[in-house]
Amino acid sequence: MVESTLFKDIEIVTPDGVFQGDVLIKNGKFAAIEPHISESAEVVIHEAGLTLLPGVIDPHVHFRDPGATHKETIETGSHAAAAGGVTSFFDMPNTNPATISRETMATKKLHASKTSLVNYNFFIGATANNLNELISVENVPGIKIYVGSSTGSLLVDDSDSLESIFSKTKKIIAVHSEDEAMIQEKQEQFSGSLDVLDHEKIRSAEGALKSTIRLCDLAIKYQHRLHICHLTTKQEVDYLKSLGAQSLITTEVTPQHLLTFSPDILNKWGTKAQINPPIRSRQHQEALFQALKEGVIHCLGSDHAPHLETEKSQVFGQAPSGMPGVETSLPLFLNLVSQGHFSIEACARLMSYMPAKLYNVKQKGQIKVGYDADCVLVDRKGKHTIDTATLVTKSKWSIFEGLTLTGKPIATFVNGQYVFREGSFFTEIKGKEVMFG
Repeated sequence: MVESTLFKDIEIVTPDGVFQGDVLIKNGKFAAIEPHISESAEVVIHEAGLTLLPGVIDPHVHFRDPGATHKETIETGSHAAAAGGVTSFFDMPNTNPATISRETMATKKLHASKTSLVNYNFFIGATANNLNELISVENVPGIKIYVGSSTGSLLVDDSDSLESIFSKTKKIIAVHSEDEAMIQEKQEQFSGSLDVLDHEKIRSAEGALKSTIRLCDLAIKYQHRLHICHLTTKQEVDYLKSLGAQSLITTEVTPQHLLTFSPDILNKWGTKAQINPPIRSRQHQEALFQALKEGVIHCLGSDHAPHLETEKSQVFGQAPSGMPGVETSLPLFLNLVSQGHFSIEACARLMSYMPAKLYNVKQKGQIKVGYDADCVLVDRKGKHTIDTATLVTKSKWSIFEGLTLTGKPIATFVNGQYVFREGSFFTEIKGKEVMFG
């Protein structure tokens, strides 16, 4: 274990802005951030032209562990995270068995403590009859409700159960927001379809809007913190704008919804680009992009949901929804920075600071004295091409394959320790449970 690391003469992205200087890490914490630090350290990193960002907090991943470990595991997923500059992740509960009790939560956390290269925590999933577990489970990012069905068996869409969860629990509620009745009706209408373009018709923008309005009404009625996962529609953006500035309801967007649109992406990749909620038309993509710039959308989440390429290559109706993304999210956003769409400060804010703020994470998300030394060294000018042969995720494919990007993670530090450097992993290090409060 390295007790001290000193970054010399490096571009540092802090809450107060960007400046050139030195950063000292001691015992897993940021100990000093100054124009010049003369103190010695065990490890000194002095590499011109690199930038130090706070480690990415990915609030939305599916590492498929337990139950579908042929697709991903906490171990492999955490390696992919480290390769992408992600130092903390929040994993979703739709595993097998589902994470719906204190017992399954404890089992998952114990497993992660032994296998995860980066910091971790897990949502508890809501069912129609686990209210006591939702109330009593400790130190989780929040309660995940699938109001629209997706991968796995978790679904809560009846009014009584939703009212009960919103009125009787205190934790942040994160939602998959699609209207289940409308999905079922459309699935019947398009039964037997082999056209992947029908996926967006089955999971319509109207269904997403109807569900989001319903959930926001509940959040406002009970003054309960609500986070809408993977926003996808212009209609939802316009509705959320109409609510005005407030901190009760927040949202995220994924890179795949932000950077791609149908039918182009579906014509190119077919069922590989099939996800829930679906990738929609350009007008929705443009609305999401603008909403992220304006602060209507508050953070990014990868919704890393891997399946094997053989599974995704099946025909529409049989292929599962979901795609990998935890190791490409930061490179994709750094490319947006290089193109002038966002500042490097916005990158740190949307991928590190805001996830920490939204979920009330303790001492993470910023390069700040006293905070956990989770950070990523990036080359903002480094060009690279997304190559499936070098992807770390078990799924080994990406709809961004072949895309040449400017900006890439070079090295990732978790609690002050090297866990990744240019293709090499330091597996003796293990992440820690993310704490809230």
